[in-house]
Amino acid sequence: MQSTWIMRVGIVALVGGLWVVNYVGWITPAAAAPPVKEDALAGFTQSWAKVLPAAERFVILTAFTSDAVLDKNTGLVWEKSPQMADAKWDVARFTCINKTVGGQKGWRLPSIPELTSLIDPSVTPPGPTLPPGHPFVNVQSANYWSATTIAESPTAAWMVFLNAGAVLNTKRNIKSQVWCVRGPMNADAY
Repeated sequence: MQSTWIMRVGIVALVGGLWVVNYVGWITPAAAAPPVKEDALAGFTQSWAKVLPAAERFVILTAFTSDAVLDKNTGLVWEKSPQMADAKWDVARFTCINKTVGGQKGWRLPSIPELTSLIDPSVTPPGPTLPPGHPFVNVQSANYWSATTIAESPTAAWMVFLNAGAVLNTKRNIKSQVWCVRGPMNADAY
């Protein structure tokens, strides 16, 4: 009788041990996960100090159903085709926050330094003042909102006029174009 009890305890311990091993393995699948394939762009290092020609600078992202463009200078991902409707500043922010591009969320209005990073000063009016050979479509020679507000005037924000590549400030209750971006945000730029 005592040997039966010891055998049962042994079986319970063995089964329990196997269950724990499987359970721990189940909650930490990374140890048994197959290797992740490296992204074709993983080797690039973004730098705001680079000056790349448009053909090398911009990469249309197929993972975003080709609806987004990586800027290898800044590391930011831009909508390939900004929306064609004007919006007030608050609506523009809301539009980007709720936007889905290429099946991805996480969009926002760009800061003024991010938006001006797209300007090519060698392009003359009537613009748009983007680098020749850029892959963007439907970019207008118009004002585009930035998320950067003006400290001295809480009812105003900065925008970029892509007709001439100029930076302007204006009241946030007027309507301008919206071009959303995705990537790390530098809070100091707002």
